[in-house]
Amino acid sequence: MSQDPSRSRPPLYTQIDVSQAAFAAAPHGNRGSEGEGTHLLRQLVSGQDRQNELLEELVNQLGAAQKQRAMELGQWKQANPHLARSCRMAAEALSKVQTEFLDSLTQEVRDNYETLLDGEFMLNEFVDRFGPRLAHLNGLLQVLSQLSATPSPANAANSP
Repeated sequence: MSQDPSRSRPPLYTQIDVSQAAFAAAPHGNRGSEGEGTHLLRQLVSGQDRQNELLEELVNQLGAAQKQRAMELGQWKQANPHLARSCRMAAEALSKVQTEFLDSLTQEVRDNYETLLDGEFMLNEFVDRFGPRLAHLNGLLQVLSQLSATPSPANAANSP
């Protein structure tokens, strides 16, 4: 397609008057847009304030639940000191078992890296062999550790 020279295109660039007279006259004409900008900024600040209030409430709720749980756990440990000591000993022993299990798992990966990488069947067998045991072992250790942990001095000072 040929372009008709009689049709003129609007210029890509426009001229801007930066003289002192144009600069002094502009703020008087834009007072409405300045007020609108200020209003929008105030709305943003108000929204952020509300967001901060909600975050504070969320932190307080989570903190209260955590304190309640710690208090209940402390009460359980006081009511069952022998069981708490037994949990600590079991957690320490199970931690050693976990270390040995992880050592055998990593040895298996080192020895069969290529087979695991190439064969989907072997990878599934590996995951089936080690995955559930590791997940259950970690869960047991977590429970035993929580039941056997000694209360921190900060929590002990806050408890009734």
